[in-house]
Order: sequence, then structure tokens, then C-alpha cells
Amino acid sequence: MLRLLVREALSLLSDGQIPSVAEVAARAGVSRATAYRYFPGRSKLISAVVEHSLGPVHTLAATTPDGRERVRQLFIQTFPRFKEYEPQLRAALQLSLEHAAQERAGKLTEEPYRRGHRIHILSHAAAPLKPLIGKKRFDRLVRALSVAYAIEAYVVLRDIWGARDKEIEGIGPISSRYSVSLAVRQQSQQFFRLPTSVQCTSSRRDRSWSRWSRPARSWSSVRRRNWDTSAR
Repeated sequence: MLRLLVREALSLLSDGQIPSVAEVAARAGVSRATAYRYFPGRSKLISAVVEHSLGPVHTLAATTPDGRERVRQLFIQTFPRFKEYEPQLRAALQLSLEHAAQERAGKLTEEPYRRGHRIHILSHAAAPLKPLIGKKRFDRLVRALSVAYAIEAYVVLRDIWGARDKEIEGIGPISSRYSVSLAVRQQSQQFFRLPTSVQCTSSRRDRSWSRWSRPARSWSSVRRRNWDTSAR
């Protein structure tokens, strides 16, 4: 029964509408009471659709300990699914925005649709990088990756830039590679940077040494001034 309801919901969503639970029940040929037992509201219904759309990604088993490669493979395998389930994932984005606006206005009358699958998915894929770059920078990296790893990025590239499927699928891994490389490079620079106290001590030492490292030039200028005075 659950599979039937999800299948019919996917079909309705592909037509560009966000169906109610009652509409899905009618499409599936079951009673509303039966449908509501599985999906008390649209939020649960859309969550099930997204789970179906990204299901293989949730259970993606990484075969390499390399964090960079794991993130790259995740983007490569996910973006084709954005293409396959674009109407359904756009509907999920639309419902999320609708509920957020209604909640801020105090007019939300149903359970809000909360998104957040990408947090767990990205954290799992990038996990080997955490000991390398530290918790604070790792959290920042996952947030940066979450901007590119989403239907929102697909919508921007498709609707605003007019990008084709192959181009969109190529941009995702590129953006992820830049984000990971930047996080690792920043951590390396911080590791090799001298502490502030050492930098200040070194600067004072350099200035002191600079004063004592010019005796020949100073002596020459003194002799030149003395000769000029005596010549007068």
C-alpha cells in the first residue's frame, strides 16, 4: 500500500502540482482513511517522496578512505537523480518555502515540512576529512557543500543560467572539489603559521639586527660628511 501511494504521489508531482493526501488516495483508488494512516499530512507525503528519490544516495557505501574522493563520488552519483526526479524535488523545495513563509506569518495550519537530508549525507561522505581539518572547519565545509549539493543549485543552473544536463552534472563535482581543497589549504596554512608572539619577537629581532647590520654604510656616510666639512 505504501509503495502504491508513493508511486501515485510521484506521478501527480511530475505534473507540476503538490497534491493533497486526499488527492493521492483518490488517484490510488484507496480510502482517505487508509492514506491518512500512512501520511497524516503533506509533509509526511513529500518526505516519503524525497526518501524514494534520493534513497540510493542515503545508503551509498563509500569504498575509499579518501574524503575528497568520497565527496566527489557523492556529487557525481546524486546530480543525475536531481535530473530524474526534478519535478518532485522542486515540489519539496516549494513546499518548504511555503511552510517557512506561513510559519513566519503565524498562519501555518499543518505540520511544517523540514528538510535536512543533506546534512547527514554530506557529513558521512566527508567524515575522513574531519581529523585533518578540525571540527570547526569541517562544520564550515559541510555547510559550504550543502549550498551546492541541493536541488536549489540545480534550479539556479537550469533556470537562471540555462545550463544543460551534462553541464550541471559537471559543475557539482567541481564546486565540491574547490570547497574541499580550500578547507584543506586553509588548515595547512594555519598549521605552518608562526604564533603571534613568535612573529612579534621575530620582527623585533629583525629590526634590531637591521640597525647593527649597516656599519659600513653608516661609517662611509660619516666620513663623507667629515670630508665635506673639512673641504669648506
